[in-house]
Amino acid sequence: MKSPLLSIWATAVFLTFLSQSASGKQCVCELKNLDRPFPMDKLDNIGTVASECNRTITPNQMEEVDVLTLGLQRRLEQLKDSMAVLEKEDDGELYGAVSLRIIELELAEVLELMAKLKGITRSRQQLSQATSSELQNMMKEMLNLEEFDRMQVVKKHRENQRIKRDLAICQHGLQVTPQPPTPARGHCPQGQLVSVSGPRTYALTQYGTSYPYGAWGKDPKPPPGKENMHWLVALTSSNVYANYIRQYSSLTTIVLGVGPTDTVIASSNPTTNTIQGPNVVMYGDALYYGCYYTPSICRFNMTARTVTNVVLPQNSGYNNKYTFGYQEGGYTYTDLDFATDESGVWVMYSTPENFGNIIISKLLTDSPPALGKTWRTSLYKFTASNTFMACGVLYATRFLNKETEEIFYSFDTVTGEERYNLKIQIKKMQTNVQSLNYNPQDRMLYMYSDAYILSYDVIFR
Repeated sequence: MKSPLLSIWATAVFLTFLSQSASGKQCVCELKNLDRPFPMDKLDNIGTVASECNRTITPNQMEEVDVLTLGLQRRLEQLKDSMAVLEKEDDGELYGAVSLRIIELELAEVLELMAKLKGITRSRQQLSQATSSELQNMMKEMLNLEEFDRMQVVKKHRENQRIKRDLAICQHGLQVTPQPPTPARGHCPQGQLVSVSGPRTYALTQYGTSYPYGAWGKDPKPPPGKENMHWLVALTSSNVYANYIRQYSSLTTIVLGVGPTDTVIASSNPTTNTIQGPNVVMYGDALYYGCYYTPSICRFNMTARTVTNVVLPQNSGYNNKYTFGYQEGGYTYTDLDFATDESGVWVMYSTPENFGNIIISKLLTDSPPALGKTWRTSLYKFTASNTFMACGVLYATRFLNKETEEIFYSFDTVTGEERYNLKIQIKKMQTNVQSLNYNPQDRMLYMYSDAYILSYDVIFR
């Protein structure tokens, strides 16, 4: 930054000739600065402040928060396991007293970690506010120093930087985002789904426990520049409706709940074309969901912020008619379940003609969207708690207990083969599963469970 600014200062200096000898052997000139001297002290001060900011704010600070969060998660899991053992094996005497003491010590560790995490979070917020103020002051000072730019050196330098940036964006746009593999449905190159491990991610959303219904995930077909973007839809009205999508720049930011960007579908909630039900997905920078109070599928373009839709087949269930079920009841307004896999977007629904059993339709992701080929299954929807697709195979889950969900059913859209004996278990951290979807890019399941977001590794043989 010093080099162009020193050049600016130099342009304000002029040579004025005063006299010259008759012989031409000697000339005398006077150096005059026709402008006020360049304030080098201000420039040096800006450099000092910038260096201090770089020294104060480091990537290790964010990693420290992540490490504490992970440690707290593991301590809570350990405490939960200890409580389960005590409830199962307590003899009311010595064993119970020892177990209670162990639990007391584990709880103390949890409280200590929470206090430390709270303190660090508070200090990071204060640091962020202070840094923002310093940056604003530095920007004002730099604008004042530009008054010395008589030859517009800084302005031309800035224009060159803008052209370079636009060129880089253009070049990046020409490099097509790697697409997920598109094998023939039912034949995954990685093999057959055999297990689910994790959770790898487990965190409460930025909303806290206010909204237990929702969905989250990562676009399997993101536009350039959004490869690491994660999205979140919480049903913020009656646990049924939503009118905006919240996006985060990375997994870390969504876990920590910082820096979200909200994209509004409609100004009021609920209203025409807003979201009804938790089973939504993002694909190709568009959100697919059940339209509010209509038997239609909505496609919301995140860039153009426009909605197009396609009407469901006649008599298709909507508005809480054919829902997923579990041991204690049903998941309300889950008539439509959207899913992504290697080949695109799918939608699952039911009709009275198919006796409330699940129907699978391939969704053509045009604008407006359209329904493609359709398959009818023998799986009664209320016996399943959720579904997802992987390589053209439908997988259904059911509630086993508060700690375990089970993938028990599959339907292959290539062979038409149905299986009810999979017995693939998923470890839960909360009781209910409001939405579940597979991402073929990272081969992970994204779960929304009682206001918590979780992710799991999908293991193929």
